[in-house]
Amino acid sequence: MKRSLIAAVFAAVSLIAGGAAAQQQFPSRPITLIVPFAAGGPTDTVGRVIAEAMSRDLGQQVVVENVGGAGGTTGAARVANAPKDGYTILLWHIGMATSDTLYRRLPYQTLNSFAHIGLVTEVPMTIIGRPRLPASDLNGLIDYVKRNAATVTMANAGVGSASHLCGMLFMSQIQQAVTTVPYPGTGPAMTDILGDQVDFMCDQTTTTTPQIQTGSVKAYLVTSPNRLEQIPNVKTAKEQGMNFELGIWHGVWAPAGTPQPVVDRLVRALQFALGERPVAQRFAALATSPSKKEEATPAALEAKVRSEIARWKPLIQAAGVYAD
Repeated sequence: MKRSLIAAVFAAVSLIAGGAAAQQQFPSRPITLIVPFAAGGPTDTVGRVIAEAMSRDLGQQVVVENVGGAGGTTGAARVANAPKDGYTILLWHIGMATSDTLYRRLPYQTLNSFAHIGLVTEVPMTIIGRPRLPASDLNGLIDYVKRNAATVTMANAGVGSASHLCGMLFMSQIQQAVTTVPYPGTGPAMTDILGDQVDFMCDQTTTTTPQIQTGSVKAYLVTSPNRLEQIPNVKTAKEQGMNFELGIWHGVWAPAGTPQPVVDRLVRALQFALGERPVAQRFAALATSPSKKEEATPAALEAKVRSEIARWKPLIQAAGVYAD
């Protein structure tokens, strides 16, 4: 009997010690960073910049996997249901908070299914149009939309995506609904904008800045408080008489229940990445900047999610926009 008890205790101690050792060695293989939208979009761009930098600190490759669908919730669900070992993590944005109200049924619990890692960046939005769109400025765009409301099309990356939220606010501001065209991401949507297949879109500067700089698309406004150095000729919404400021924040999450030492290691890697000069330079070129060290923490990200759920819930409910 004593031998059985001793053996059981020894086995338990060995298991705990083995688990602790495994956590200390983390990571011992590549990590998958799920981006819940198609390749080429703004969230994908942020994800790839961060993945490359985190890889340098972790000593293992962080591989981006695009899992689009349902406004980002498909990819989020993949992470929520992944093994709780830190080898599958998520990079998402404001959609983490807004989907909590937008979707009647989510395959996860927004505040309970994830371990928060930290904030990454906050990106301004722009409204851009196809090259041959007749409107040349914001007033012209609003007039064109209202005169052609039955045929005008606005692209987005699905219900709950940043582009959808921005578009919803824009329609509310001008008091005119238009036909929306959902894509698996704004990367594919940009292709159709450039090809004059869809009229306009509200998207993050991480995707639109290069196209605006080359004159490949028409730019009507930026949602930042002030004009951006990278696209100085694009007026703010406020300059043009519209109360329309919006920033799209991004964060990193792991599955809930991920061991604390693993979470701590991912936090350190994220903070390392955000402190690298190449990351700051890359973000600057895309008209954004890395989050500060004190923002790249689990506490800061959790507080952001909670505050954004409270901020967006009444707006979404008032608009009556939901997805099953």
